[in-house]
Amino acid sequence: MKTHNYNLFLPVNIVEHIVSFGVFCTQMSILKPHKLGVIAGPGSEYFTGKVVKHLRRLYIDRYEKVSEALTKRHGITGDELLKTVTLLDDLDSKKIPTGKLPTSFHCPDFSINVKYTRFSNGEEKAEIIDPVRGLNVYVIHDVSNTAPIKVAGLDEPQVISVNDHLMFLFTTVNALTNAGAASITLVLPTYPYARQHKKASREALTAAMFARFAEELGVNRIITLDIHSREIENAFSTCRLENVHGSYQTLIALRRLIDFSDPDIVVVSPDTGAVNRNKFYAQALHRPLAMLYKERDYSQVSTSAKNTNIKSINLLGDVKGKIVLMADDMIATGGTMIIAMRELMNRGAKKVIVMVSLPFFNGGAIENFDQAYKEGIFYRIIGTNAVYQGKELLEKEWFIQADVTELFARVISRLHHGRAISPLLDNRKFIQKLVDTTQANPSAPLSITDSGMPD
Repeated sequence: MKTHNYNLFLPVNIVEHIVSFGVFCTQMSILKPHKLGVIAGPGSEYFTGKVVKHLRRLYIDRYEKVSEALTKRHGITGDELLKTVTLLDDLDSKKIPTGKLPTSFHCPDFSINVKYTRFSNGEEKAEIIDPVRGLNVYVIHDVSNTAPIKVAGLDEPQVISVNDHLMFLFTTVNALTNAGAASITLVLPTYPYARQHKKASREALTAAMFARFAEELGVNRIITLDIHSREIENAFSTCRLENVHGSYQTLIALRRLIDFSDPDIVVVSPDTGAVNRNKFYAQALHRPLAMLYKERDYSQVSTSAKNTNIKSINLLGDVKGKIVLMADDMIATGGTMIIAMRELMNRGAKKVIVMVSLPFFNGGAIENFDQAYKEGIFYRIIGTNAVYQGKELLEKEWFIQADVTELFARVISRLHHGRAISPLLDNRKFIQKLVDTTQANPSAPLSITDSGMPD
């Protein structure tokens, strides 16, 4: 077996650290992320770009922290450490290195270019432009995006359906498999057909169908945000489903609106299905939990906030003179949410703030909420940027956006390096730290750079 003399490359004192440090770098790859690629689905370029930006910052910050510790531990300089990292990076490279040695740590761009095409007959395909053989690829795709999208084959941007988005997603996964990707993870801020997870009659279980499609195509893992029902996880046999929560980012946005130490805060569940979600916030804020119970006539179909099958609403709890917080997984048309907010104001609530993970605002929802805001029936709505939000919504005084791109970046980084993601899935500890710190000192400024989340 041929051996290599590393003295040709580095001084003797550096070679002494190659064996132990080399194993750390090449196996753990925690300093420099090898074999990591990120793809943006059509219409998800902006969200994906922010995730990639956070990923790069995470690795640069991590390098600075680890290099400081290693230089002290091994008695070497920062330049010597950088040469060691560069050597190990070159040895792992598929290409023969050229050019001068870098003078500073360089984090690669993880983005993989894909060409999406829609043909005149409605067929769609994805073509992977960059090499992906041996890469762990993360496909970020907002399949609920209703904004006009420009892909090859279209003269003008067009709105495409969730089914068209899914076809682009499936062809992307198949193209990655054919191109030799080592693993494929779907990052879907919204799980498609999540509300079709149970049946009442002769109907399809479409949420489970998507799970089987993904597994058949060879998807290894799916990452999603606040899935509508945890029952969907039971539909998977080989693919792993990671359900992350945007509650921490939502509370950061809420902190700028109210004082967490205010004794007049009460958390209200808008219906029985959202009790656990609102119980989480009530426990985190150490505030009472109330609930709205809606009696419905299921022989009728709700079509809007005015034409609904809700016959009566009962409140379990007291909201008179209180600041009301309501949390739900999504706002679609928002009809029942407007009814709930109006009922709370009629019962004497001082202020109503709604927190949602997926603010779709389908149909005429923005106009309906705009009118409700003018009538004074709610104060603010906090929603994550996990789904597309147009300029019309972002310019509304009553809408506050909570950014979850860093959360997804941290999950991707931890999964790529085989690290536990439980601190990010169960965020109660750092939420409790945020709440306790805020309640102890409400006037303390909130750091923008320190997320409070584990790296």
